[in-house]
Amino acid sequence: MEQSIRFCHAPDGVRLAYAVTGDGPPLVRAGVWLTHLEYDLTNPLWRHWLDMLGRTSTVVRYDERGAGLSERDLDGRELSLDAWVGDLDTVVDAAEVPVFDLWGVSAGAAIAVAYAARHPQRVRRLVLFGGYARGRAHRTAADREEAELRAGLVAAGWGRAAGELRRRFTQLLVPDGTDAELEPIIELQRRSASGETAARILRARAGLDVRADAPRVRAPTLVMHAADDVMVPAEHGAELAGLVPGAQFLALPGRNHLMRADDDAWPVVVERMTAFLGRAPAAVGLPLTGRERDVARLVADGLDNAAIAAALVLSVRTVERHLSNIYARLGLSGSAARAALAARYARGR
Repeated sequence: MEQSIRFCHAPDGVRLAYAVTGDGPPLVRAGVWLTHLEYDLTNPLWRHWLDMLGRTSTVVRYDERGAGLSERDLDGRELSLDAWVGDLDTVVDAAEVPVFDLWGVSAGAAIAVAYAARHPQRVRRLVLFGGYARGRAHRTAADREEAELRAGLVAAGWGRAAGELRRRFTQLLVPDGTDAELEPIIELQRRSASGETAARILRARAGLDVRADAPRVRAPTLVMHAADDVMVPAEHGAELAGLVPGAQFLALPGRNHLMRADDDAWPVVVERMTAFLGRAPAAVGLPLTGRERDVARLVADGLDNAAIAAALVLSVRTVERHLSNIYARLGLSGSAARAALAARYARGR
Protein backbone atom coordinates (compact mmCIF):
# COMPACT_ATOMS: atom_id res chain seq x y z
CA MET A 1 0.00 0.00 0.00
CA GLU A 2 1.38 3.38 -1.00
CA GLN A 3 1.03 6.45 1.14
CA SER A 4 1.66 10.14 0.81
CA ILE A 5 3.18 11.79 3.91
CA ARG A 6 2.64 15.52 4.34
CA PHE A 7 3.11 18.15 7.05
CA CYS A 8 1.09 20.96 8.56
CA HIS A 9 1.35 23.18 11.66
CA ALA A 10 -0.97 23.49 14.64
CA PRO A 11 -1.91 26.98 15.88
CA ASP A 12 0.85 26.84 18.50
CA GLY A 13 3.42 25.99 15.83
CA VAL A 14 3.81 22.25 16.46
CA ARG A 15 4.61 20.43 13.21
CA LEU A 16 2.22 17.55 12.51
CA ALA A 17 2.82 14.71 10.05
CA TYR A 18 -0.14 13.10 8.34
CA ALA A 19 -0.58 10.45 5.66
CA VAL A 20 -3.27 9.50 3.15
CA THR A 21 -3.88 5.94 1.94
CA GLY A 22 -6.67 3.95 0.31
CA ASP A 23 -9.54 4.97 -1.90
CA GLY A 24 -13.15 5.90 -1.17
CA PRO A 25 -15.03 8.26 1.19
CA PRO A 26 -12.73 9.90 3.77
CA LEU A 27 -12.13 8.23 7.14
CA VAL A 28 -9.91 10.00 9.68
CA ARG A 29 -8.11 8.28 12.57
CA ALA A 30 -7.87 10.51 15.63
CA GLY A 31 -4.42 10.76 17.21
CA VAL A 32 -3.54 7.68 19.22
CA TRP A 33 -0.73 6.33 21.40
CA LEU A 34 2.74 6.44 19.85
CA THR A 35 2.26 5.85 16.15
CA HIS A 36 4.86 6.31 13.42
CA LEU A 37 3.57 6.85 9.90
CA GLU A 38 6.57 5.16 8.31
CA TYR A 39 5.97 1.91 10.19
CA ASP A 40 2.16 1.71 10.56
CA LEU A 41 1.65 0.00 7.23
CA THR A 42 3.91 -2.95 8.07
CA ASN A 43 3.38 -3.18 11.83
CA PRO A 44 1.03 -5.90 13.18
CA LEU A 45 -0.61 -3.36 15.47
CA TRP A 46 -2.13 -1.38 12.60
CA ARG A 47 -1.45 -3.21 9.31
CA HIS A 48 -4.70 -5.21 9.22
CA TRP A 49 -6.82 -2.19 10.18
CA LEU A 50 -5.31 -0.03 7.45
CA ASP A 51 -5.48 -2.81 4.89
CA MET A 52 -9.16 -3.44 5.63
CA LEU A 53 -10.21 0.21 5.80
CA GLY A 54 -8.11 1.35 2.85
CA ARG A 55 -10.03 -0.92 0.51
CA THR A 56 -13.19 1.14 0.83
CA SER A 57 -12.03 4.45 2.36
CA THR A 58 -9.48 7.19 1.88
CA VAL A 59 -7.81 6.92 5.29
CA VAL A 60 -6.23 10.03 6.81
CA ARG A 61 -4.10 9.43 9.88
CA TYR A 62 -1.45 11.44 11.69
CA ASP A 63 1.25 11.11 14.32
CA GLU A 64 0.23 12.96 17.48
CA ARG A 65 2.32 15.85 18.72
CA GLY A 66 5.54 14.60 20.29
CA ALA A 67 5.55 11.28 18.43
CA GLY A 68 6.50 9.66 15.14
CA LEU A 69 7.24 12.08 12.32
CA SER A 70 5.42 14.92 14.06
CA GLU A 71 7.48 17.38 16.07
CA ARG A 72 9.16 15.44 18.88
CA ASP A 73 10.59 18.27 20.99
CA LEU A 74 7.54 20.02 22.37
CA ASP A 75 9.60 22.38 24.53
CA GLY A 76 6.87 22.66 27.14
CA ARG A 77 4.05 23.14 24.65
CA GLU A 78 0.63 21.90 25.58
CA LEU A 79 -0.52 18.27 25.83
CA SER A 80 -4.24 18.36 26.57
CA LEU A 81 -7.64 17.45 25.19
CA ASP A 82 -7.99 20.92 23.66
CA ALA A 83 -4.59 20.68 22.00
CA TRP A 84 -5.34 17.20 20.61
CA VAL A 85 -8.74 18.29 19.28
CA GLY A 86 -7.04 21.30 17.69
CA ASP A 87 -4.44 19.05 16.07
CA LEU A 88 -7.18 16.89 14.54
CA ASP A 89 -8.85 20.02 13.17
CA THR A 90 -5.55 21.22 11.71
CA VAL A 91 -4.95 17.90 9.95
CA VAL A 92 -8.41 17.60 8.36
CA ASP A 93 -8.16 21.18 7.13
CA ALA A 94 -4.74 20.47 5.61
CA ALA A 95 -6.01 17.24 4.04
CA GLU A 96 -9.01 19.15 2.64
CA VAL A 97 -11.69 16.78 3.94
CA PRO A 98 -14.62 19.00 4.99
CA VAL A 99 -16.92 16.09 5.97
CA PHE A 100 -15.65 12.66 7.04
CA ASP A 101 -16.14 9.56 9.15
CA LEU A 102 -14.09 9.65 12.34
CA TRP A 103 -12.36 6.65 13.94
CA GLY A 104 -11.01 6.74 17.48
CA VAL A 105 -9.04 4.01 19.23
CA SER A 106 -8.21 3.93 22.97
CA ALA A 107 -7.58 7.52 24.10
CA GLY A 108 -8.20 8.55 20.50
CA ALA A 109 -11.84 7.70 21.14
CA ALA A 110 -12.11 10.53 23.68
CA ILE A 111 -10.44 12.94 21.25
CA ALA A 112 -12.85 11.82 18.51
CA VAL A 113 -15.86 12.31 20.79
CA ALA A 114 -14.76 15.81 21.77
CA TYR A 115 -14.12 16.73 18.15
CA ALA A 116 -17.50 15.37 17.01
CA ALA A 117 -19.25 17.33 19.77
CA ARG A 118 -17.46 20.58 18.93
CA HIS A 119 -17.57 20.23 15.12
CA PRO A 120 -20.87 18.40 14.45
CA GLN A 121 -21.11 19.70 10.89
CA ARG A 122 -17.92 17.85 9.87
CA VAL A 123 -18.38 14.35 11.31
CA ARG A 124 -20.64 11.98 9.36
CA ARG A 125 -20.24 8.85 11.49
CA LEU A 126 -18.18 8.00 14.56
CA VAL A 127 -16.53 4.63 15.24
CA LEU A 128 -14.84 4.07 18.62
CA PHE A 129 -12.78 1.08 19.74
CA GLY A 130 -11.39 0.41 23.23
CA GLY A 131 -12.28 3.91 24.37
CA TYR A 132 -13.28 5.64 27.57
CA ALA A 133 -14.95 8.88 28.66
CA ARG A 134 -12.64 9.64 31.59
CA GLY A 135 -9.00 8.87 32.19
CA ARG A 136 -7.55 7.32 35.32
CA ALA A 137 -7.21 10.69 37.06
CA HIS A 138 -11.02 10.87 37.13
CA ARG A 139 -11.65 7.36 38.43
CA THR A 140 -10.67 5.76 41.76
CA ALA A 141 -7.73 6.56 44.01
CA ALA A 142 -6.17 3.25 42.95
CA ASP A 143 -6.53 4.26 39.28
CA ARG A 144 -4.85 7.60 39.97
CA GLU A 145 -1.96 5.88 41.72
CA GLU A 146 -1.63 3.37 38.87
CA ALA A 147 -1.55 6.17 36.29
CA GLU A 148 1.24 8.01 38.09
CA LEU A 149 3.19 4.78 38.63
CA ARG A 150 3.08 3.93 34.92
CA ALA A 151 4.10 7.43 33.90
CA GLY A 152 6.99 7.40 36.37
CA LEU A 153 8.23 4.03 35.15
CA VAL A 154 8.04 5.17 31.52
CA ALA A 155 9.98 8.36 32.26
CA ALA A 156 12.68 6.40 34.07
CA GLY A 157 13.04 3.29 31.94
CA TRP A 158 11.62 3.80 28.44
CA GLY A 159 14.95 4.36 26.74
CA ARG A 160 16.89 1.49 28.29
CA ALA A 161 18.39 -0.88 25.77
CA ALA A 162 16.79 -4.02 27.20
CA GLY A 163 13.33 -2.63 26.59
CA GLU A 164 11.71 -4.72 29.34
CA LEU A 165 9.41 -1.85 30.33
CA ARG A 166 8.23 -1.41 26.76
CA ARG A 167 7.63 -5.18 26.57
CA ARG A 168 5.50 -5.15 29.73
CA PHE A 169 3.52 -2.17 28.45
CA THR A 170 2.99 -3.84 25.08
CA GLN A 171 1.71 -6.98 26.80
CA LEU A 172 -1.00 -4.85 28.41
CA LEU A 173 -2.02 -3.63 24.96
CA VAL A 174 -1.91 -7.07 23.34
CA PRO A 175 -1.80 -9.76 26.06
CA ASP A 176 -2.45 -12.55 23.54
CA GLY A 177 0.30 -11.39 21.19
CA THR A 178 3.02 -13.84 20.18
CA ASP A 179 6.70 -12.92 20.49
CA ALA A 180 6.78 -12.44 16.72
CA GLU A 181 3.93 -9.94 17.00
CA LEU A 182 5.16 -8.17 20.14
CA GLU A 183 8.69 -7.40 18.93
CA PRO A 184 7.73 -5.07 16.06
CA ILE A 185 5.16 -3.35 18.31
CA ILE A 186 7.84 -2.80 20.96
CA GLU A 187 10.13 -1.42 18.27
CA LEU A 188 7.37 0.85 17.00
CA GLN A 189 6.97 2.37 20.46
CA ARG A 190 10.74 2.80 20.84
CA ARG A 191 10.91 4.68 17.55
CA SER A 192 7.83 6.77 18.26
CA ALA A 193 8.80 8.93 21.24
CA SER A 194 11.29 9.56 24.02
CA GLY A 195 10.61 8.32 27.54
CA GLU A 196 10.06 11.86 28.77
CA THR A 197 7.46 12.61 26.08
CA ALA A 198 5.77 9.22 26.46
CA ALA A 199 5.39 9.90 30.20
CA ARG A 200 3.93 13.36 29.51
CA ILE A 201 1.44 11.83 27.10
CA LEU A 202 0.41 9.20 29.66
CA ARG A 203 -0.17 11.83 32.34
CA ALA A 204 -2.22 13.95 29.94
CA ARG A 205 -4.22 10.89 28.86
CA ALA A 206 -5.03 10.18 32.51
CA GLY A 207 -6.60 13.64 32.72
CA LEU A 208 -8.95 13.16 29.78
CA ASP A 209 -12.63 13.75 30.54
CA VAL A 210 -15.25 14.01 27.77
CA ARG A 211 -18.33 13.37 29.91
CA ALA A 212 -19.53 16.90 29.14
CA ASP A 213 -18.78 16.59 25.40
CA ALA A 214 -20.28 13.14 24.78
CA PRO A 215 -23.98 14.09 25.20
CA ARG A 216 -23.53 16.79 22.52
CA VAL A 217 -22.43 14.32 19.81
CA ARG A 218 -24.93 14.23 16.96
CA ALA A 219 -23.21 11.77 14.62
CA PRO A 220 -24.38 8.13 14.57
CA THR A 221 -21.89 6.28 16.77
CA LEU A 222 -20.65 2.69 17.04
CA VAL A 223 -18.67 1.77 20.17
CA MET A 224 -16.76 -1.55 20.21
CA HIS A 225 -14.78 -2.96 23.11
CA ALA A 226 -13.11 -6.26 24.01
CA ALA A 227 -15.17 -7.76 26.84
CA ASP A 228 -12.09 -8.73 28.87
CA ASP A 229 -9.83 -5.82 27.86
CA VAL A 230 -6.80 -5.85 30.17
CA MET A 231 -5.78 -2.22 29.61
CA VAL A 232 -9.20 -0.49 29.65
CA PRO A 233 -12.02 -2.54 31.23
CA ALA A 234 -15.11 -2.83 29.05
CA GLU A 235 -17.21 -1.00 31.63
CA HIS A 236 -15.49 2.22 30.54
CA GLY A 237 -16.44 1.61 26.92
CA ALA A 238 -20.01 0.97 28.00
CA GLU A 239 -19.99 4.19 30.02
CA LEU A 240 -18.81 6.11 26.96
CA ALA A 241 -21.52 4.55 24.78
CA GLY A 242 -24.12 5.43 27.39
CA LEU A 243 -23.15 9.09 27.27
CA VAL A 244 -23.37 9.44 23.47
CA PRO A 245 -27.01 9.79 22.35
CA GLY A 246 -28.17 6.74 20.40
CA ALA A 247 -24.75 5.05 20.35
CA GLN A 248 -24.56 1.34 19.57
CA PHE A 249 -22.36 -0.70 21.94
CA LEU A 250 -20.80 -3.99 20.91
CA ALA A 251 -18.84 -6.10 23.43
CA LEU A 252 -16.50 -8.48 21.62
CA PRO A 253 -14.92 -11.68 22.93
CA GLY A 254 -11.27 -11.25 23.82
CA ARG A 255 -8.90 -9.36 26.08
CA ASN A 256 -6.63 -7.50 23.65
CA HIS A 257 -6.96 -3.73 23.94
CA LEU A 258 -5.83 -3.43 20.32
CA MET A 259 -7.34 -6.22 18.25
CA ARG A 260 -5.11 -8.49 16.17
CA ALA A 261 -5.95 -9.87 12.75
CA ASP A 262 -5.93 -13.38 14.26
CA ASP A 263 -8.39 -12.60 17.05
CA ASP A 264 -11.62 -14.55 16.71
CA ALA A 265 -13.64 -11.32 16.90
CA TRP A 266 -11.78 -9.61 14.04
CA PRO A 267 -14.29 -10.74 11.32
CA VAL A 268 -17.10 -9.27 13.44
CA VAL A 269 -15.22 -5.96 13.65
CA VAL A 270 -14.74 -5.93 9.88
CA GLU A 271 -18.39 -6.76 9.21
CA ARG A 272 -19.89 -4.32 11.70
CA MET A 273 -17.56 -1.43 10.92
CA THR A 274 -17.96 -1.86 7.16
CA ALA A 275 -21.75 -2.01 7.45
CA PHE A 276 -21.95 0.91 9.88
CA LEU A 277 -19.87 3.15 7.62
CA GLY A 278 -21.99 2.16 4.64
CA ARG A 279 -19.08 0.70 2.73
CA ALA A 280 -19.41 -2.20 0.29
CA PRO A 281 -18.14 -5.51 1.71
CA ALA A 282 -14.82 -6.90 0.49
CA ALA A 283 -15.24 -8.02 -3.10
CA VAL A 284 -14.06 -11.13 -4.93
CA GLY A 285 -10.66 -10.50 -6.46
CA LEU A 286 -9.09 -8.52 -3.61
CA PRO A 287 -5.62 -9.79 -2.69
CA LEU A 288 -5.17 -12.17 0.22
CA THR A 289 -3.53 -10.94 3.42
CA GLY A 290 -0.14 -12.32 4.41
CA ARG A 291 -1.64 -14.72 6.93
CA GLU A 292 -4.24 -15.88 4.40
CA ARG A 293 -1.45 -16.65 1.95
CA ASP A 294 0.31 -18.67 4.66
CA VAL A 295 -2.85 -20.73 5.21
CA ALA A 296 -3.34 -21.24 1.47
CA ARG A 297 0.22 -22.50 1.02
CA LEU A 298 -0.21 -25.03 3.82
CA VAL A 299 -3.47 -26.21 2.27
CA ALA A 300 -1.50 -26.76 -0.94
CA ASP A 301 1.01 -28.79 1.11
CA GLY A 302 -1.83 -31.11 2.08
CA LEU A 303 -2.15 -30.12 5.77
CA ASP A 304 -5.54 -30.34 7.47
CA ASN A 305 -6.89 -27.51 9.60
CA ALA A 306 -5.48 -28.87 12.85
CA ALA A 307 -2.00 -29.18 11.36
CA ILE A 308 -2.21 -25.68 9.87
CA ALA A 309 -3.25 -24.31 13.27
CA ALA A 310 -0.27 -25.99 14.92
CA ALA A 311 2.16 -24.76 12.26
CA LEU A 312 0.99 -21.14 12.50
CA VAL A 313 0.27 -21.16 16.26
CA LEU A 314 -3.41 -20.39 15.71
CA SER A 315 -6.67 -21.89 16.89
CA VAL A 316 -8.48 -24.25 14.51
CA ARG A 317 -11.40 -21.82 14.57
CA THR A 318 -9.11 -19.01 13.35
CA VAL A 319 -7.84 -21.24 10.51
CA GLU A 320 -11.44 -21.96 9.52
CA ARG A 321 -12.16 -18.23 9.49
CA HIS A 322 -9.15 -17.56 7.26
CA LEU A 323 -10.28 -20.27 4.86
CA SER A 324 -13.76 -18.79 4.71
CA ASN A 325 -12.27 -15.39 3.83
CA ILE A 326 -9.97 -16.96 1.23
CA TYR A 327 -12.81 -18.80 -0.48
CA ALA A 328 -14.88 -15.61 -0.60
CA ARG A 329 -12.07 -13.55 -2.09
CA LEU A 330 -11.16 -16.16 -4.68
CA GLY A 331 -14.77 -16.89 -5.59
CA LEU A 332 -14.56 -20.53 -4.49
CA SER A 333 -17.47 -22.44 -3.02
CA GLY A 334 -18.86 -25.90 -2.48
CA SER A 335 -17.20 -29.18 -1.59
CA ALA A 336 -14.43 -28.69 -4.18
CA ALA A 337 -13.28 -25.30 -2.79
CA ARG A 338 -10.39 -26.71 -0.76
CA ALA A 339 -9.10 -28.82 -3.66
CA ALA A 340 -9.35 -25.84 -6.02
CA LEU A 341 -7.43 -23.67 -3.56
CA ALA A 342 -4.71 -26.32 -3.18
CA ALA A 343 -4.40 -26.65 -6.94
CA ARG A 344 -4.18 -22.90 -7.44
CA TYR A 345 -1.42 -22.44 -4.87
CA ALA A 346 0.45 -25.56 -6.00
CA ARG A 347 0.58 -24.13 -9.55
CA GLY A 348 1.80 -20.80 -8.22
CA ARG A 349 5.05 -22.24 -6.87
